[in-house]
Amino acid sequence: MLRMRRRAFIKLIVGSAAAWPLTARAQQPAAPVIGYLDSQSPGTFADTLLHGYRQGLKEVGYVEGENVTIEYRWAENQLDRLPELAADLIRRRVAIIVTVAPPAALAAKAATTTIPIVFGVGDDPIKIGLVASFNRPGGNLTGINFLSRELGAKRLALLHELVPSAIRVAVLVDPTFPVTEALLQDIATAAPTMGLQIQVFNASTSSEINAVFASFVRERPDALFVGLSTFLINRRVQLVHLATRHAVPAVYSGRQYSEIGGLMSYGPNIVDAYRQMGVYTGRILKGAKPADLPVVQSTTFELMINAETARLLGLTVPPSLLARADAVLE
Repeated sequence: MLRMRRRAFIKLIVGSAAAWPLTARAQQPAAPVIGYLDSQSPGTFADTLLHGYRQGLKEVGYVEGENVTIEYRWAENQLDRLPELAADLIRRRVAIIVTVAPPAALAAKAATTTIPIVFGVGDDPIKIGLVASFNRPGGNLTGINFLSRELGAKRLALLHELVPSAIRVAVLVDPTFPVTEALLQDIATAAPTMGLQIQVFNASTSSEINAVFASFVRERPDALFVGLSTFLINRRVQLVHLATRHAVPAVYSGRQYSEIGGLMSYGPNIVDAYRQMGVYTGRILKGAKPADLPVVQSTTFELMINAETARLLGLTVPPSLLARADAVLE
């Protein structure tokens, strides 16, 4: 009898111990889900930016696949898809939505007033209606302002410094992008002070880009300024190829152009901006409210010069410009 009781006691202890891990696992909360909404397409450059975003998450204690999940939704430059993609993330019951570019941010804002939203935009978020102020955003949105539009006059000045003989500058813009009108106003104000004459060309399709460069055969500009837009960034290979083919010195809005052969670019450090978006995402997941997190304005900017392209165009990069460059690509 004593032996039977002892065996029963041992079975009870062993059975309880085996159940402990199951109970502990059942008590662990599910990993939060981040909804990522992007106007662009997935690809090599997007992977680079997402590496920065994941780094920011990691700084706050979140690692994708371990204690946080990310649901990705890509509009692939079809902006009319954004409202449904945002609605899909809401149906997925995500804890937070991260958006890239004004169209995605505005679509997310229209879709929910309760789920926190972290945005990354190149235009003034107050002007386009995302937040009430930089210091006190209010509502359910906050994020990073890349300050891309405000750099238009600076990019034009850098182009003039690299190609001082240039007088006629073609300005290629996407008329459908929200910041284009303000960008053109800035450039129109700055150009006369540098002795430059600008001619604006609109393009919002691949065929329109081809048509713009075809017109350069008849009347070739001295230099080219490529504006900012999601569409133009997605067509960067086409733009850089055509600028090289037509031997037109060009300046672009970010390093993604220079890295594939674009002559020169000047813009915010987008990878670092994405890292900051990751930090804000993590802080909100830990309980911070978007209304209490000031909109961060980019303070790190990159001047990139592709030295090989400069040589192909017969340009000598001034030493003063080389000294200020963050990277000279060979």
